[in-house]
Amino acid sequence: MNDFFIQYGGFLYLIQLVFAVIIGLYFWNLLKNQQLKKTVVCKETQKETFKLKKLRDIKLTEPLSSLTRPTSLQDVVGQEEGIDILRSALCGCNPQHVIIYGPPGIGKTAAARLVLEEAKHNSFSPFDKNAKFIEIDATITRFDERNIADPLIGSVHDPIYQGAGAMGTAGIPQPKPGACTKAHGGMLFIDEIGELHPLQMNKLLKVLEDRKVMLESSYYSENDKNIPAHIHDIFLNGLPADFRLVGATTRSPEELPPALRSRCLEVFFKPLDSQEIKSIAQNAVENIHFTIEANALDEITRYANNGREAVNIVQLAAGIAQVQHLSIITQEIVEKVLNNGRFSPRQEIKPKDKPFIGVVNGLAVHSINSGTLLEVEAASIPVKPGQGLWTVTGVIEEEQVGGGDHKYTRKSMARGSVENVLSVLRMRFDINTRDYDIHLNFPGGTPVDGTSAGISIATAIYSSITGKPVDNLLAMTGELSVHGQIKPVGGVLFKIEAARKAGIKRVIIPEENWLNIFASFTDIDIVPASDLNEVLNSAFINDVRTLNML
Repeated sequence: MNDFFIQYGGFLYLIQLVFAVIIGLYFWNLLKNQQLKKTVVCKETQKETFKLKKLRDIKLTEPLSSLTRPTSLQDVVGQEEGIDILRSALCGCNPQHVIIYGPPGIGKTAAARLVLEEAKHNSFSPFDKNAKFIEIDATITRFDERNIADPLIGSVHDPIYQGAGAMGTAGIPQPKPGACTKAHGGMLFIDEIGELHPLQMNKLLKVLEDRKVMLESSYYSENDKNIPAHIHDIFLNGLPADFRLVGATTRSPEELPPALRSRCLEVFFKPLDSQEIKSIAQNAVENIHFTIEANALDEITRYANNGREAVNIVQLAAGIAQVQHLSIITQEIVEKVLNNGRFSPRQEIKPKDKPFIGVVNGLAVHSINSGTLLEVEAASIPVKPGQGLWTVTGVIEEEQVGGGDHKYTRKSMARGSVENVLSVLRMRFDINTRDYDIHLNFPGGTPVDGTSAGISIATAIYSSITGKPVDNLLAMTGELSVHGQIKPVGGVLFKIEAARKAGIKRVIIPEENWLNIFASFTDIDIVPASDLNEVLNSAFINDVRTLNML
């Protein structure tokens, strides 16, 4: 009996030994595979790290756009007034959200970045020295409406999605901060903010209001004790998002949501004039240690619409010069760049060299915050009494205004303004306009709203009928009522600035648009007027000797 147990027990020990060996071999094999995988991963990591290092060692020369990027607010050309407002909005003890309007390539992004740097050095500013400048482009900020990914607001990586990791395997939703949280304590700069999807815009407005980002997930339960404390905290209290928003846009204010505009101060950057573009181009040439012919610099100035275009033209011209082993950028090289790039010269309307009959300098708003001279021509031909006709040319009858969901068609009111003018001339000045064929022309095809050109149209027609030449250094703007009164118009400051740059010496504006600051202007005379009589009394050159000298 004992022998049986001894034999049976030995057999059991043998079986146990076999199993122990098998299990040992199994775990040894697992350990070996794990070690092998680790070795492979280490080798692959070393290989990829080496490749990455080699890639980082390859560096091209710095682009000219980087070399010419402003390093201080004094380097931002042509935006002194806008920068003063931007600084007052962001550098004080209570910084505000801001929207910057203006065309592309004029320094909106650079100004915002530099203003934050200045604010960080102010002891009374809430921005500390570590405040971040987070920049995103609304045109490429893609998001998923299911809240899988949102680089602006933030999102939740739910367990069911690939790559959820160890927490996802345990059924734990994982919040992912977006740009709003990354900008916490600093500035969030959104380029082309008007292009944000309406859903993202609404979320952003909520974040601006609450100064935090609230996230949701169907996989979250506040009673789930497996979820880490910090994730409970995020879902219950939100991610911090106390920043200052600076949005830049090339759109006009009316194209942006009123809810966004009501939360932000609005700053307007103006288009660059020719001298400012010339300064930027000259600076770009100096930064790459080239010289440029004066005529070549003038050509760049004439064709570039903004600073970025000027820098790009210089860079292309310098490249051609290097290939030709030249150290100077010639006019021929610049013309080659301009011709290949299909650039068109900027339209700059200048006053006539001398007074003309039927030619008046009107004023118009050219874009969001810039004015332009608007030439108005009139010719009157006597016909049989009562059989005269009038026609208007050069007016764009309809134009598309805005973009996206805010696009609409605006019809010109120029023809309506002509009707008003003809009525006033008949009633107030006893001129029977039906005895003339009247041709009114707006050279250049500039969009004319019409109402603000009322007194310009009236003066041009009156001049063409009476034969009185109009002062060529006078410009005017104002709406004309059917009773001959001059009504206020918009954009007067921009129009006056355009007149100054064009060399105009006097500007007639509606009396209701008068500001006390106009009295301090020394290089231009601002004349308020409330009636068409006042305009006509100061619009014409009456001295025959002066005319002969001209």
